[in-house]
Amino acid sequence: MNGEKKLIRFQTVILVLIALLVGYYIGVTRINLAWKNYKPVIIVQSKEPPPALTSIDFAPFWIVWQKLEAEYYDKSKLDAQKMLIGAIGGMVGSIGDPFTSYFPPQQNEDFKSGLAGQFQGIGAELGTEEDRIIVVAPLKGSPALNAGVRPGDTILEVDGKSTFKWSLSQAVEKIRGPKGTGVVLTVLHKDAKETTKIKIVRDVITVESTESWVKKVGDIDSVKLPSAKDKKIAYISLSQFGDNTNKEWLSAVNKITLETNGGKSVEGLILDLRNNPGGYLSDAAFISSEFLKQDSVVVIEEEGNGKKTILRAERKGLLQEIPLIVLINKGSASASEIVAGALRDHERATLLGENSFGKGTVQQAEDLGDGAGLHITIAKWLTPNEEWINVVGLKPDIEVKPDEKDLKHDAVLEKAIEELLK
Repeated sequence: MNGEKKLIRFQTVILVLIALLVGYYIGVTRINLAWKNYKPVIIVQSKEPPPALTSIDFAPFWIVWQKLEAEYYDKSKLDAQKMLIGAIGGMVGSIGDPFTSYFPPQQNEDFKSGLAGQFQGIGAELGTEEDRIIVVAPLKGSPALNAGVRPGDTILEVDGKSTFKWSLSQAVEKIRGPKGTGVVLTVLHKDAKETTKIKIVRDVITVESTESWVKKVGDIDSVKLPSAKDKKIAYISLSQFGDNTNKEWLSAVNKITLETNGGKSVEGLILDLRNNPGGYLSDAAFISSEFLKQDSVVVIEEEGNGKKTILRAERKGLLQEIPLIVLINKGSASASEIVAGALRDHERATLLGENSFGKGTVQQAEDLGDGAGLHITIAKWLTPNEEWINVVGLKPDIEVKPDEKDLKHDAVLEKAIEELLK
């Protein structure tokens, strides 16, 4: 992320690697806080401090700071740097936006590693909901998914400690860790009445954004359609919109195009966006361009002042004519919702599966001078038909729930194949 890059991703917790902290350090080379009548003296190089900062009485803040240093019984727990970061976290928390976040240097590095496709942890996208930590989506093939973590799970405890009113940074600190170490999550599956304890062994996870194949229906292990065993289907799944997604996508599309004679030798293509938490906004426009006519509207950004910016299909894609079904579920968020929404609004694809998550805002990612990072919500996004799907999500054209009793049977994929064969 050179300088600034726009993100469309559920939460700002990427693969259990992020802390929820925000600070005033944009374009600021140095801030010197000194005592003067209990108010800070602020020296800002290269940028004037905002007017609101100079008019605020900082006395209560410094009084509390001084009393803690003077009176708290265990001085070993007083860490000035941690206290400052805690104050920054409180500042951003007052905004009430879980998507605007400050990343200390290590968390910022971890965040980038996640988008680059490699990290250590359990492999799950986290969020917050009503003072609880929730799972947006476990990554395909991750320790979390293999252990039984599902999209929509509420994490009630981590190693026996309640997560009630935890911040995302607290959850990250307790859940992430090096390869080979274990963590026990007490979760409540969506619609379940009893909790489940899940032990997960952390690992190094390398994530490729795309998976693709062309197969006869009879060769797809997860579906049961013997009457259509000789029909051919093309399939591409996207796990995220990260640093390497576009390159991997083009490779997958070129391979499918060659294998199917430009799509003519298959019944259609299934684009699987299930459990895709999002990523870069530009990638969403790039992927959508594969299916839409050049210059078609992909997404509309709307800033707080009402200004709208339209992103359009930027190239002539190779899959303009192939019949298309897009799979979504409650783990499909942000950039994946942009792609699905654009293809739906242009009547280019049928959406099949479950209701998507519903994250309709845009974050700008900025690298700060000390290695830290800052993500700021700068706009909301609308589908081409100017629908804001925030919170409500995208409703599938055909609703299909997964087979919870037989996880090896992909009922959603099976239904998608049936629809393509009609």
